[in-house]
Amino acid sequence: MTTVAAEWITGEELYEMADVGRCELVEGRIVEMSPTKPEHGRYEYLLARRIGDFVEERDLGQVMVGEVGIYTRRNPDTVRAADVLFISHERYARATKGSFLDVAPELIVEVLSPNDRWSDVRAKLREYFAIGVNVVLVVETEAQIVAVYRSSTDLDELTSEDVLRIEDVLPGFEFPLQELFQD
Repeated sequence: MTTVAAEWITGEELYEMADVGRCELVEGRIVEMSPTKPEHGRYEYLLARRIGDFVEERDLGQVMVGEVGIYTRRNPDTVRAADVLFISHERYARATKGSFLDVAPELIVEVLSPNDRWSDVRAKLREYFAIGVNVVLVVETEAQIVAVYRSSTDLDELTSEDVLRIEDVLPGFEFPLQELFQD
């Protein structure tokens, strides 16, 4: 990741920019993100599809993909880009329209790329939980692990032999991880 902006900007200014490319806003500065590899996109799709089908069948809220912007800090602004998220109808109704999400979703999925640094991932986790996110799934594609975080220190590590369940956010949801990690 490369920091681009020399001067601080707000989340609103970033929202209004055209063709800025993949990035996040970290403490008022634009940080470029490189394009994801096909495998990354496949993991995002599989998780979003399974979570999305479950949510849609039960009319629970919205599932969003594609580096959705979420405010995690203000003054200076930080806007993180989530790979996949679930936000209930109740929370989404409180979000400001025409803006990045300013209400915490219940669930965020982060699919790690080979160049992601754990210090950056841990910073994101702290920010997500500070704004009220309930669960963050961190998918380590190379190790074939899904870490289920309920705080920045409370986690369960699941492998391809396990079934992903998120009872505290999506009661009844089950996804055998062998389906995620199959070649």
